[in-house]
Amino acid sequence: MSKVNQYLTTVVRTTVCRCAVAVVFAMGASVSQTAGAYTLYVSNEKDNTISVIDGESLEVTDTIQVGQRPRGIVLSEDEDFLYMCTSDDDHIEVLDLQTGKVVHTLPSGPDPELMALDARGRLYIANEDDNMVTVVDVDKRQKLEEIPVGIEPEGIGLSPDGKWLASTSETTNMTHFINTETLKIEANVLVDSRPRVAQFTPDGKEVWVSSEIGGTVSVIDTETYTIKHKIEFEVRGLRKESIQPVGVKIATDGSDKVYVALGPSARVAVINAKTFEVEKYLLVGPRVWNLEFSPDQQRLFTTNGVSGDVSVIDLKKRRVIKSIKVGRLPWGIVVRP
Repeated sequence: MSKVNQYLTTVVRTTVCRCAVAVVFAMGASVSQTAGAYTLYVSNEKDNTISVIDGESLEVTDTIQVGQRPRGIVLSEDEDFLYMCTSDDDHIEVLDLQTGKVVHTLPSGPDPELMALDARGRLYIANEDDNMVTVVDVDKRQKLEEIPVGIEPEGIGLSPDGKWLASTSETTNMTHFINTETLKIEANVLVDSRPRVAQFTPDGKEVWVSSEIGGTVSVIDTETYTIKHKIEFEVRGLRKESIQPVGVKIATDGSDKVYVALGPSARVAVINAKTFEVEKYLLVGPRVWNLEFSPDQQRLFTTNGVSGDVSVIDLKKRRVIKSIKVGRLPWGIVVRP
């Protein structure tokens, strides 16, 4: 083979190898992007719709008509269905996320508001108008039990091991601890006025309960059923009554952070879970209600009722990077990886 031919052969082989590497790299990047893809679902209680948001483009890709006044929403165990508290219809609607159609309903009490699903397929539903927590078997589509609680039950939090349920009652100003085996209340803890959301820490040792009118978050020790710390909020230039804690989201990524939506103040408080100190207030939309993480917990999404949008917070930068217009009075939000 001549030197010229040898040179050309070497050039061709090198080019082919480089192209192959480039193709493999591009495929890897594509897979990586796909692996990180996720979808958000937002319930709009005024429009009777679910907004579907693409987690990469941060754009609304679909709007699905559902029942009346959808509020609390949770994903099924296999993440193929969305359970929705359609409060003014007094039942739970089940949305097939592949077809975008409501396929059936589940029983509840009057005015269901929030709920939690355990690994056994039991749905625990807070019914605001009958002072009951309804327990439903989602596979059999049957009501298993109705647990009497305080007046106007609202929040539902399930412990990491699924053994305990924390239920809040707005008018009674209590958090009820329910044994999920016996379905009986085993302890009651008095908190500040109008408790909303109850969330267990990842180790199950604490429950964080927001009190909307009281303006505080109570941290309850689950061993002693006592309040070990009470967090108050103060935003310069805002009246105390406009700072109303509602949604609570506790990080599970080892960052020791808790995020609390502060309603009409249009703020989300960033709290150190170990010291209970408020580290920062993040400006979002007015009447911020509920919160949800991206799967990697690098972003936090907020539903803002008055402005009718979802704020996207970059948690590393601690600032809003985008607002996504959805329906009227967005309320619940979940992420589907």
